[in-house]
Amino acid sequence: MLQLSEKQAQDIVDKMMQDIPYNINIMNEHGIIIGSGQKERVGTVHQGAVRALTTGSRIEVWQDGILEKMGTNEPILINQQHVGVIGISGHPDEVRPFCNIVRTTVSLLIEQRNQLESMAHEASRQKAFIERLLNQSGSYSQKVKKEALQYRIDLHLPTVLLYVRFPMKTIAADTEINRILLQVPSFSVEGDGDTQIILIQNEADVDPMIQRLRQITPAAFIAVSQKEANIATSYEQARSVMNILLALQPDSPIIRYEDVPFLVRFSTADLTPHANIVSKLEDTADLLDTLRSFIHHNGSMTTTADHLNIHRNTLQYRLKRIQTLTGKDPRNWLELIELTHGLLAFYQ
Repeated sequence: MLQLSEKQAQDIVDKMMQDIPYNINIMNEHGIIIGSGQKERVGTVHQGAVRALTTGSRIEVWQDGILEKMGTNEPILINQQHVGVIGISGHPDEVRPFCNIVRTTVSLLIEQRNQLESMAHEASRQKAFIERLLNQSGSYSQKVKKEALQYRIDLHLPTVLLYVRFPMKTIAADTEINRILLQVPSFSVEGDGDTQIILIQNEADVDPMIQRLRQITPAAFIAVSQKEANIATSYEQARSVMNILLALQPDSPIIRYEDVPFLVRFSTADLTPHANIVSKLEDTADLLDTLRSFIHHNGSMTTTADHLNIHRNTLQYRLKRIQTLTGKDPRNWLELIELTHGLLAFYQ
């Protein structure tokens, strides 16, 4: 049922009466006043409104009576449905134009509210559907298959899933990304618009999609699953790969699951009963970056220092700080493996 709340109606009346020198009443679909310049009338039945709703046409009262005051009462019609009445007290010839203005304003507000509620309902329905899909292992019911088709997903086909985290975007980039996402089955995850999953069921479309995204936002992290019959499996693969991207932050912001299955298993392996040692570096971004670079450059002091654009002595100081905070020396290969596992596990 399309309708205004009493608060909305009263707010409209209060704002309109700042510019219109006549008393305004807004009635609901039953002819009861829900907003008025004469607040004592709120909650009472407006006889002119009742007549307007009954006849479906404008009712004009040309003189004051016991139950009615002179004025114009205009039904509000939206989608062939009478949702209320606008009434303005005064000589009909004088108030009729104002009545039309207020009616149009109220109609637009009701339609806007209905549209927003419809969008919220669709967003909620979409969120519930994708959550069910991403957590459902095994075969799909006919009901789920039918619902998936509404989102252009054929659950009979295997799927490659792209898990994408966008950096800070310009308005132009955001517009272009949204245009691309509208062309494919895509869903926002993690409660924000900066993290999206894209479902691709034609494997030939995977690389072109990655190239398009990279052209717009080269810094975007993109994790790619294998082609799987179950979307939950594809999602779990891509999410695990994204965690590796966030942990190691390699030069290439694109990783495919098929290239890192060992790292995925390694990152989730419970290898120590103690708290994650890398968590002690959480508040020291420079030490985390140093550890990442040291791992990427195979423990080379020279290459790591060059990559970080720091002096070797500064690098030595940072590595000693990592050892002091974690109890593990990155310059010791076995302990560097422990730190690597800690870094990967920290982002799971």
